[in-house]
Amino acid sequence: MANVNIRRDVSDPFYRYKMERLQSKIEGKGNGIKTVIVNLSNVAHQLAREPNYLIKYFGFELGAQTNTDPKDDRWIINGAHEASKLQDYLDGFINKFVLCKLCKNPETVVNVRDGDIILDCKACGQQSHADIRHKLGSFILKQAPKKGKKDKSTKKADRKARREAERNGTAGDSDEMNGNGHPSPGDSGSDQADENGDMGVEAGSDDELTRKINAGAKDLNEPETREKDVEWSVDMSEEAIKARAQALPDDLKATLVIEGNEDGENGGSSSYDELGKWVEEKVKEEGGVTKVKDVDIYLKAKELGIESKHRTPAVLAQCIFDDKIVSQKQVDARASMLKKMTSGGEKNEKAFLGGIERFVGIDKPDLIPSVSGILLQVYQNDIVSEETLKAWGSKASKKYVDIATSRKVRQSAEKFLKWLEEAESDDDEDDDDE
Repeated sequence: MANVNIRRDVSDPFYRYKMERLQSKIEGKGNGIKTVIVNLSNVAHQLAREPNYLIKYFGFELGAQTNTDPKDDRWIINGAHEASKLQDYLDGFINKFVLCKLCKNPETVVNVRDGDIILDCKACGQQSHADIRHKLGSFILKQAPKKGKKDKSTKKADRKARREAERNGTAGDSDEMNGNGHPSPGDSGSDQADENGDMGVEAGSDDELTRKINAGAKDLNEPETREKDVEWSVDMSEEAIKARAQALPDDLKATLVIEGNEDGENGGSSSYDELGKWVEEKVKEEGGVTKVKDVDIYLKAKELGIESKHRTPAVLAQCIFDDKIVSQKQVDARASMLKKMTSGGEKNEKAFLGGIERFVGIDKPDLIPSVSGILLQVYQNDIVSEETLKAWGSKASKKYVDIATSRKVRQSAEKFLKWLEEAESDDDEDDDDE
């Protein structure tokens, strides 16, 4: 299924944030005509949003009825609507309810708080506000857990706090009750009471646990103050942003600019982007990917100062091959240059395999069945070592593609990996015979 940039105004083919292109199917006729969005759940997952947000947004924009909780994953909009039209509306949803207002990255988490919708950006730390005037804003607010209801994590934390209090001997067991038969807030039998049991805490004072609970309750009751604290406590220094970026999962970390000028300091185009774009332009000039000379590619990488960097093989793997990578033995033809690029060690080799994984898994999914043939060329030309190939094949990774695509690519490589194991076994037997 075709993939597009989450931000379609970004034309860079190496833009890391991808999603599936919306696929729709029109069913029925007359007054019963309807549009089924086949892959809405997948797209919603890639945007880290609830699928009912998307379908409801389409309904509001189109003035059509929708189903917001289908049991069979069939997301339906009444009426006939082309996929291209829905894709344009999806751009509006992304701008309003996904992208960070500061860095424009889609790495945001929705938090509903005090009647507001906060987009908490995990890339730059900014907390921006979604447009609650839009009808979808009202829908999201209504979908949020009701005040007073606790989610599982909150309940678990409460239970842990109570157990800790009992373990420390601070849980009281007074029988004093209020008029409703429950412990009074000021009595030792209530959750809010000042405990004065075995720990010998002075009456009227708070033990450490109670002080923490009371401090937390105070913050919850002062939303405006808390918002200000959050706003001013986010450290936006370069070091802090880099530290937050390093804490992200590998697949998100790989999309960020965190390593200085060569990686696009201050949001500029990185040297890797420049190399990829340069190769694409040369392909157009020369009339085909195989006509771009290895020596020119290497010299361009050297000019950019990245000829020995481990990320360079990952970029090249995505732009120096085409659909005929196996039939025309394109890896064999570029083996000399690729060996030089991966000679930096295991890190370079893994990056090259990651680039191949992205090339076949995202850019050319029709090539997934050909992975074993590609890896055979890689192995026979000593571009990647046997040890690195085996380690790569042993475990799926979400560093370069989503985990489902990674599994598909490795499943297609099973034939090659099995051959590799058998070849090693044969070599061992020959050594024993000698």
